[in-house]
Amino acid sequence: MNKPRVLFLSHGGGPMPLLGDETHREMVDCLKNIASIIDKPSAIIVISAHWEEATPTITAAANPSLIYDYYGFPEESYHVKYPCPGEPEIAKKLYTQLKNAGITSQLEQQRGFDHGLYVPLKIMFPDADIPCVQLSLVSNLDPELHIRIGESLQELDIDNLLVIGSGFSFHNMKQFFAPQSAESRQQNQAFESWLLETCSSTNIDEQERRSRLIHWEKAPAARFCHPREEHLLPLHVCYGLVNRQCQQSFQLKILNKDSSMYLW
Repeated sequence: MNKPRVLFLSHGGGPMPLLGDETHREMVDCLKNIASIIDKPSAIIVISAHWEEATPTITAAANPSLIYDYYGFPEESYHVKYPCPGEPEIAKKLYTQLKNAGITSQLEQQRGFDHGLYVPLKIMFPDADIPCVQLSLVSNLDPELHIRIGESLQELDIDNLLVIGSGFSFHNMKQFFAPQSAESRQQNQAFESWLLETCSSTNIDEQERRSRLIHWEKAPAARFCHPREEHLLPLHVCYGLVNRQCQQSFQLKILNKDSSMYLW
């Protein structure tokens, strides 16, 4: 069976990575570097922080549109193009795998791709020639359920598949625009250190790693860094798919905050 490459990435603020914003330079460089060190995928599944449904929902259209789901940005950001195709057959396989795991899901023909998909992919694979399918989060934001969703996809047999959890390792909107203080910097760093250890340490067995992710609220400064956890939970799906520590981690600054990405 072909095991997919799996990547949790921090996707920055709205369309800002595509607009030359200086506080996203490290993010753009990191994503380009990751794209250069992996084989170009034949298909991509993206779990985006920007889509929540009552049950896991899967884009199933052949040519989804783009959703400009951000506000107050320059006019050019509402004309971004990323005309990648959908892949209905992969959507059906996703649906079947979830069903086999006892997880009710649904196929969605109308919804387009949100910026959690097209912003990072426009940086990584600018030709927009790789078929993509998007999978929603579940709106109850249950961390164990999202790990189980990832586990249900372990049996997906798709050649050269890349699965991306598109979120942000730090996501406190007020803090992005507040003056940096020694305390806020320390809290940011404390959670990042915990997350890096959780995702990459070989001294943690998988039972403990899974437990740490399920009980992530116990981590240092957890709720400071994630007042709401939708940007963290794509990581849980990624971990469920692999059940092991990452092969590579990437530490960087995005919007002047310590952030990270993880590649399996």
